[in-house]
Amino acid sequence: MTTRHVAEPSAPESHPEGSDLRRLIPASDLAERDPGYIRTALAALWPLLRVWYRPRVRGLENIPAEGPVLMVGNHSGGNVTPDTLIFTAAFCAFFGTQRPFYQLAHDLVMAVPQVKPLRLPKFGTVTASPTHAEQAFRLGAAVLVYPGGDYETHRPTWQSAKVDFAGRDGFVRLALRHDVPIVPVVSIGGQETALFVTRGERLARLLALDRAFRLKVLPISVALPWGLNVGDFLGHLPLPAKISIEVLPPIRLREVFGADPDPGAVYQHVVAVMQGALDTLAEQRHFPVLG
Repeated sequence: MTTRHVAEPSAPESHPEGSDLRRLIPASDLAERDPGYIRTALAALWPLLRVWYRPRVRGLENIPAEGPVLMVGNHSGGNVTPDTLIFTAAFCAFFGTQRPFYQLAHDLVMAVPQVKPLRLPKFGTVTASPTHAEQAFRLGAAVLVYPGGDYETHRPTWQSAKVDFAGRDGFVRLALRHDVPIVPVVSIGGQETALFVTRGERLARLLALDRAFRLKVLPISVALPWGLNVGDFLGHLPLPAKISIEVLPPIRLREVFGADPDPGAVYQHVVAVMQGALDTLAEQRHFPVLG
């Protein structure tokens, strides 16, 4: 019988008053993660991922073999983010599906009907919140977070090799609060799965999407099968771009920055380390899409 890692019931998360999104988001429970389902699903998905994205994942040995850890990644691919699925497959192949591993996702990802067939909670995907991160750390879990969120994943394609967290340093405070190492994870190729033109920040403000859906962008892209794609709410058919992912050595914050680290200094350091690694990955790519 498969052993399940059981977490405490999730407390309701707070969202902007009057948000329509709250009624659409399914309740997140860490106990829904199902190692048996993950094994079966990834065995079925991996042949397609391998052909479509020709993935290369390096450095998994840099992730501590046990105990809680916060993995911080740059985010690409609009609302269809192949790097997350590829990294999840690689992590589970390396450590086994029994090791607790959770991915923190934007509320809208959990609410969009098109992703329901993937049954993301069974993969360990939960809505991003300090509560869920804390519960995962209590289980000794590895947690993956994308601080740049919707802002970064919809950046223009010509900024593919840029780490852009928009100053969001909550991940630093989270790691300090729970005294867990940060493991940077950099990825390139996802921003070539469509032609991302603009984030549409001004349009999002005009439509008050932040207040209604916690969205600061209304991106515009050119993508299959829609042609002109506004919002990417229905997702898109990604081009078969080559995805390269590299896991960097862990950063043990108090060993590097002392007993009382400055979150701003930690943030700048993590982004600089990731940008340097991403620059190297970009230099190794000779052609867009082809890699």
